[in-house]
This record gives sequence, structure tokens and C-alpha cells, in this order.
Amino acid sequence: MNRFIELKNHQREIYYFRLRLVLSLGFVAVMLFILLARFFYLQVIRHEYFHTLSDSNRIYVVPIVPNRGLLLDRNGVVMAQNYSGYTLEIAPAKVTDMDALIAELSRLVTITPKDIKRFKKLLTERQALETMPIRSQLTDEEVARVSAQRFRFPSVEVKARLFREYPFSDVTAHLIGYVGRINQKDIEQLEEDEIASNYMGSDYIGKTGVEQSYETQLHGTTGFEQVEVDAGGRAVRVLSRTTPQSGSNLMLTLDAKLQEVAEQAFGDYRGALVAIDPTNGEVLAFVSKPGYDPALFIDGIDTETWEELNGSLNTPLNNRALRGQYPPGSTIKPFMALAGLHYGTRAPTRTISDPGYFMLPGSRHQYRDWKSGGHGAVDLYKSIVVSCDTYYYGLATEMGIDNMHGYLSRFGFGKKTGLDMDGETSGLLPSTEWKTKRYNQIWYPGDTVSAGIGQGYNLVTPLQLAVATATLANDGIAFQPHLVKEIRPARGEPVLTEHKQMYDLQIPPDHLKLVKSAMEAVTKPGGTAVGAGYGVEYRMAGKTGTAQVIAMKQGEKYDAKKVSEYNRDHAWFIAFAPADKPRIALAVLAENGGHGGSTAAPIARKVLDYYLLGKIPKPLQAVSEKAGSESD
Repeated sequence: MNRFIELKNHQREIYYFRLRLVLSLGFVAVMLFILLARFFYLQVIRHEYFHTLSDSNRIYVVPIVPNRGLLLDRNGVVMAQNYSGYTLEIAPAKVTDMDALIAELSRLVTITPKDIKRFKKLLTERQALETMPIRSQLTDEEVARVSAQRFRFPSVEVKARLFREYPFSDVTAHLIGYVGRINQKDIEQLEEDEIASNYMGSDYIGKTGVEQSYETQLHGTTGFEQVEVDAGGRAVRVLSRTTPQSGSNLMLTLDAKLQEVAEQAFGDYRGALVAIDPTNGEVLAFVSKPGYDPALFIDGIDTETWEELNGSLNTPLNNRALRGQYPPGSTIKPFMALAGLHYGTRAPTRTISDPGYFMLPGSRHQYRDWKSGGHGAVDLYKSIVVSCDTYYYGLATEMGIDNMHGYLSRFGFGKKTGLDMDGETSGLLPSTEWKTKRYNQIWYPGDTVSAGIGQGYNLVTPLQLAVATATLANDGIAFQPHLVKEIRPARGEPVLTEHKQMYDLQIPPDHLKLVKSAMEAVTKPGGTAVGAGYGVEYRMAGKTGTAQVIAMKQGEKYDAKKVSEYNRDHAWFIAFAPADKPRIALAVLAENGGHGGSTAAPIARKVLDYYLLGKIPKPLQAVSEKAGSESD
């Protein structure tokens, strides 16, 4: 049997061994080179990037929200201020079972159903990454209880916040407005305006009124802190700090006490009042009644309360002074008289005979005067004193609607006044062109007749009428109305608001003297506001007005007792005083208040008495003049 004996080839084994060793060392060398190259790339080439990334994990940039500026009246009375408090907030992104969490928190602090409704409403409006408040203004005891149980609730925080407070509540709600939580719409607007970075950390923004119109000045400039944190996210030290700049304080033109007097003078009536200094356009009082509590909106109003406010027949959310549009009624007559003098349609001495109605040529329709049987012989002066409708039916017909439009627009009717508050409406001053565009209809003579006494298509806001009255009081020189008297920045000198003259109508002095003297006679015996003028200690000029809400049929007599409250006539009164050197001009609307002489004029009298004499008058005494209680 042949056997082959296999001998080892040591040389070959050594060769392969060395080959494997070289390959292994080469592989190790390549890997080491790659590792070193990677180290070089990370440590040298990308050093700056990873150093910054490391710092971002170690250092947090924390925004510091500035203090919001205060709102003061012209005498320094605080109308909007800040106070500090604690809120209980939840980060929705960290919560798996929200209802269970709220139930657990309810064992530590009181959380009402309204709190929960408001919180869930916020969930639909805000980004889930943010913390959202479920309870505000925690007591010290509640803060202590939550803090002691903090380890159980990683998604819950107690935060110190600044809150807005409105000492005058509903009295100034429509003027001051309110701040509310920033929502997605606000964020989009801030980004569009390229100022979103200044609102980092901010929860609130002005929503209405002065709070909204002067948001930029009131908000201030956000500051920042660079804070070093440990692995657990706890702050270790502050590395740097950029101090925030508080918002500017605003001194308003408003007189807070006058505002209170005006608001209280309305009693149970709904309505509006705007008082202006005719010599510079400063708004002295700005009332819209009823108001509402602005504090309800700061943290988000609950659905039930919102529906109650929004659905109320008294419409407390409607800013009547700024946005309410009403027929001006007979308050338009002094301006119509000036128009008649301007165009030569009426001479001061021209007299008409008032039988108690007016009829267009060729028509059998009677346009009734407010006084059954008429006023007899009436000239321009008397037409204002007794508020003769028949006189102005005829004047309007002779003048024509387009002439009326042309002249009355000079006083600002049909236009926005330019008040420094958002949301103003323009009212309506009709013309033939307007009706053609709006209704595709011709203008009828009957339309002109109604327009002559401030009815028909005519609509004004209380603000517009106050500005027009101030312009008349100031001899045709109009100033733009404004609410802010002075801006006081946190740093730097105060800035006074400029008094902007809009125009000078250059009304002939004899025309002004005639109309003003007639308006002064309105508040004296024989005038339609004699009750309001009784015992007055200064010269007072005014004009009453009654604006129909529903049209009456031919021959039908209006009886307020047979009409529902919300369909009764509106009561108007415009006035300025002292008549020889006016310091204040105003327009008063008592919504569904009936006659201007008996409802709106006494409200104005109380306001004028306080502003000019520093007192609130006793209840006005009744007088025997029927014109004071039954006319315009």
C-alpha cells in the first residue's frame, strides 16, 4: 500500500502569514487614517458648527417680555395698568390624557368648568408646542401646593406673568379696548409686519380700542438672556442679558371723571356720547353704553359668556360712538341752514308759512311737521329754534340733493373723521350718483324731502356729528379728532401729539352768527331744549333731534307706548359751550330714547355742567314749555 507523506512547506506558510499581516496592518492603517481624517474634519473643519451646536444644548436664549405701557387720562388718572400674578399652565404636546391631567390638577387647585371651556378653546387656537393657561391669578397657597407636587406633572408649569387691569371697567371699555392672548391670526400679521421677533415670549397683544391702535408704542422692546443649563435643563447661571425696554406710557386727551359723569348721565338708556375740544380736536369723553368688562377677554372668553354678550339685544360689544350709524334727524338743520345761506337758497329774512305739513308740487302726499297745526310764519332763525320740519322740507327741495351733498360733506358727513382708533365707519351722505350705483335707481323728489330733516338714507355716527358740531363751534375750522395727548417713552423726552387742522370752511361771519344765535335760543324759553337750558350758568348752544327707526304710514300718528322699545325713535342732542367762546362740543345719542329735548339734552347738560363748572347738577326742573318735552 503506497502512502504519500505530506511535508509542511514552511516557506509558503511564512509568505501567507506575512501577507495576511501586511493586509491587516494596511486595513488598520486605512481605518486609522479614516478615523483621524474624521477627527480632523469634526475637530478642525467643522469645529465652529459643532461648538455652536454644543452651546445651543448648553445655553438657552430666554426672551424677557417688556412691561406694557400705562394708559393715563389727561390729569394723570390711571386707566390701564399692569399687575403681577401666577398662572397654572399646561404644555399640550407633553400630555397623553388631558382630561385625566385636569382631574388630577383639580385636586390641588380650584379649576371651574369655565376655566376648562376657556382652556379647550385655546387648544383650538394656539400651537400645541406652547404652554397654555388653565388657571390665572393663583393664590400663594395654590402656588405652593402645585410646586410641592411638581415632580408628578412634567407637563405643568407655574409661571409669573404680568396682567392687564382696567380700573374703570365697562365705563371705558369701548375707548381703551383690551388686550387678549396672541392667536394664529395675530402671529401671521406680526410675521407679515416683520416684528414677530419682538413678540417672542409675549402672550398678549392689543385687540381693540387704544390698546390696539397704539400697540407698537405700548408693547415696548423684548429683551433676552443667555442662560447656561445643566443636563437636567435647570438654569446654572446667566451668561449675558439684553435689558428689555418698557412700552411708552400714553397720556390720553380723555377726562376720566367727565367720562364717568357722562356714562352715569345715561341712566338706563343705551346710546353714545362724544365730547371734543373744538379748538384742537382733543376727545374729552367717548361713551358707548352699555359697555362690557374687558377683563373677560384677557385670557380668552368662554363660549357661554361670549354668546351672552354677542346675543344680547342691548349689543354691549357694539361701539356705538365709533361704528353706530343712525339717521341724524333734526340735528342736521343748523348745517342745512348754513347750506341754504351758502347757496343763496334762503335769505335770513325770508319767511314761509307752516301749516303743519309740506307737499311736493303735483302730489297729494303730506310730509308732516312734528307739531300738529304748524308753526305759522317761520324764518331761518326760528326754523332752528323751534325745529320746523316744514321749513327744511322746502329748503331741501329747492336746494337739491347734490347741492346738499356737496355742502354737508365739507363738515365731514359721509366720511371717516380720522380718529386714531381702528374700526371707524363712514356713515352715509346720499347723492343721485350714490343711489344709481347702489340701487340702480333714479333719485326721487321724495327722497330729497326726507333728507332735508336728516331722515331717509342719511346716516351718521355720533363721532361724526360731534366733529361737525365742533367745526361749527370753531367757526368752520376743523381739527382732526384724537385720543392721545402725549406719548411718554421709557427713555427720552415726552412727545406731544400734534393738533392737526384739517380744513377751514371759511364760513361768512354773518352766517355763523345767525345760526349760532339760533342754536343758543334752542336752550331758552320757546326753544326745543328749554328744559335742559333752565338755570344754566353759562351760554349754551344746541340743537335737538329725533330720528325715526320705523316709518309711519300716511296720516298715522306716532305713539311710543304702542311701539316696542327697540323700534322707538332715537333721541339726539348736539351742543357747544360757552356759546361765545366754546371749550367743549358734543353729540349725544339716546338710542330709542324718544325726543331729543327731553332725553338727550339733559344728558348733555350734566356733562357740560361738570366740565365747565366742576359740578354735577341737581335733577333738571320741569318747565311749562311744551316744546321742551314734546318736540325734537
